[in-house]
Amino acid sequence: MDLAFSDALPPLMHDPVMYAVPFFLLFLIIEWTAARKLAHVEAERPPSGAYLKPDAWASIWMGLVSVGTSGVLNFIALLGYAALYAYVAPWHLPATQWYTWVIAIVGVDFLYYWYHRMAHRVRIFWATHQAHHSSQYFNFATALRQKWNISGDVFLRALLPLFGVPPWLVFLSFSINLIYQFWIHTERIDRLWRPIEFVFNTPSHHRVHHGMDQQYLDRNYGGIFILFDRLFGSFQAETTRPHYGLTKQVDTFNIWTLQTFEYVAIARDVRHARRWRDRLGYIFGPPGWVPAEDRVNTGGRPAPVP
Repeated sequence: MDLAFSDALPPLMHDPVMYAVPFFLLFLIIEWTAARKLAHVEAERPPSGAYLKPDAWASIWMGLVSVGTSGVLNFIALLGYAALYAYVAPWHLPATQWYTWVIAIVGVDFLYYWYHRMAHRVRIFWATHQAHHSSQYFNFATALRQKWNISGDVFLRALLPLFGVPPWLVFLSFSINLIYQFWIHTERIDRLWRPIEFVFNTPSHHRVHHGMDQQYLDRNYGGIFILFDRLFGSFQAETTRPHYGLTKQVDTFNIWTLQTFEYVAIARDVRHARRWRDRLGYIFGPPGWVPAEDRVNTGGRPAPVP
């Protein structure tokens, strides 16, 4: 094996997410127990930080399946990243230098921001992501409600090894990003110290992202940092407690249905469309897109989706 290629593949790389899983489950159990003890009756909506058992188990099972599907795609991607790093990258950044780590961690978050934003505005990518937003609850279990198709993330992250970031460091940085996002899925933490709220993604900011309320739609895409949202105009502060879930709720706890129903809806719309431009619109337009004449006929507009 070529030396540069082998250098891109460490002898043994354990995904840090796997080491974090026991802690995910521990904190999930603690929050779930606290939610049960502090729960009180509310007529219109679930109490703050509540758990619904079928919903929580659906999230957990989706997370477990995601570990398997992501593992396969990430292994294939690692080989591709190593080839880009070894044979295409114009330079190789040294992993022993602090600035390489900064480039990797911030770079992963920057690419995550743009893919995440695209996943909310392009329907075919939304189909991969919507399952994460399908819960009407917001808690640590929701953090485990992960998508099974990470091909879009994998493709975009290839830019980093292409520009000389060691592939193993790209994956490590993405794992750090994913682990960070676990703790922000909670209603048990209110706003933090203002400088932290200004720079980092926090539970308050991420509650906004999961909100289905009109003022919260398509906001706060950041992973670790909220600065990209402030910079690119997608930031929204939390003003009232959000309502969670999709603008059109999917009332099922079947994990297969939750992961695939948007693909099925796209296929149905494409099959019924009469023109190619409409078919492309249903695939690559924003979620809720319909042809202009249909909007005129119904007096409606494409519905934004959180």
